Amino acid sequence: MDKNIPLPFDRLHNFRDLGGYATDDGRTVRRGRMFRSDSLGKLRGDDWERFLALGIRTVIDLRHPWEIEAKGRIPEHPSFAYHHLGIEHRPYDQAGLGPEVETGPFLAERYMEVAEDGVRELRRALEVIAAEDGPVVFHCTSGKDRTGLLSAVVLDLLGVSEADIVADFALTGLATERLLADWRTDHGGGVPAWPGYGRAPGEVMSLFLSALAQRHGSVRNYSSQVLGPDGARVVSALRRKLLEPAPDTELSFRRADERDLSELVRLRDAAAEWQAAQGIDQWKPGELGEEHFRARLEDGEVWIATLAPDGPVAGAWELWWEDRAAWGHRPPNAGYVHRLMTDRRVASPGTGRRMLAAAERRIAATGREVCRLDCLASNPRLRTYYEAAGYTVVDARRPKDGGLGGVYDVTLLEKQLRPDPEPAREL
Repeated sequence: MDKNIPLPFDRLHNFRDLGGYATDDGRTVRRGRMFRSDSLGKLRGDDWERFLALGIRTVIDLRHPWEIEAKGRIPEHPSFAYHHLGIEHRPYDQAGLGPEVETGPFLAERYMEVAEDGVRELRRALEVIAAEDGPVVFHCTSGKDRTGLLSAVVLDLLGVSEADIVADFALTGLATERLLADWRTDHGGGVPAWPGYGRAPGEVMSLFLSALAQRHGSVRNYSSQVLGPDGARVVSALRRKLLEPAPDTELSFRRADERDLSELVRLRDAAAEWQAAQGIDQWKPGELGEEHFRARLEDGEVWIATLAPDGPVAGAWELWWEDRAAWGHRPPNAGYVHRLMTDRRVASPGTGRRMLAAAERRIAATGREVCRLDCLASNPRLRTYYEAAGYTVVDARRPKDGGLGGVYDVTLLEKQLRPDPEPAREL
């Protein structure tokens, strides 16, 4: 994998993505879903805007309460939830250690103390990472020791090799000089008494993992003991959230209901943000809320696509049985697809086409003969996409009032469907 070098912040020195690592079952840890960092209390100005742009939904602070009181916590913001889970119960002064203290053995022993003392907090951290929607970041002061321990446990549960776990820990060495500069600034320009301060030789993590395996049989056994009776459920949730789907993962489809409203809004807003980033002036974030999708549940159908029956949501679409705003009065022989949305963090290439095919099957199953849809006339890229899927342009520029404050031109497309041999069958 490419090196997960620290992301470019001015005041954060050790913020990096934990994605990209291969697992023992041939999958890959997803990028943009789990980050590790030094203290987020340093976020200010442009750094704050860079952080918010990552779309992080969950922040886990692993520090002591007195550290938070002295240095501050991340600023509050409605876009994420904050969890304080101090996993270290026996504090010690690294900078004040003598030069005779060996970095590897000393820190490995401290990590073992944390692994034994902080079981309750570690369990809760793993549950939060598994349960919370969206990207997550966890941090301590330097993003090395407590953060490195939690990183190691999560990556091991995902099936990442020990060699990659050790290599990830050692990447903190890229931030050492900046971390030391911070310490000197806070201590009047002095120098830490301990030469190992801020350093992260791979030996530290190797010795710790070896000691953990020796005491518990394996790192995985330790993690299972930490998680307790719900361990299998938490590990399954971690893998669903944090691993790329296997290349041959099948999509599953189900009708949406009230419980899916917030997820549908999230999908639509994410798609709108992507369009804006591509220079496409069409959907706007925040434009449609739960009330819109609730209405669609009542007067039509909304479908959800997931990776396998219990996997993460990969996309969704609306299915209408008439569309007078765009198509006028038509015989009841067609279904109309709207808001075909994929989650680009989860969906593999071709997901949109597979969802469209599922919508076509559903329409054919009702005995209808045609699938219809429209796209913005000023979006030739999308028109080409639908034409490649077998759709024919019926009207290249039809005025449409979409009900959102204006009339705009759309291209109308339709596709003749093959009769379904089982008309009553749903997806």
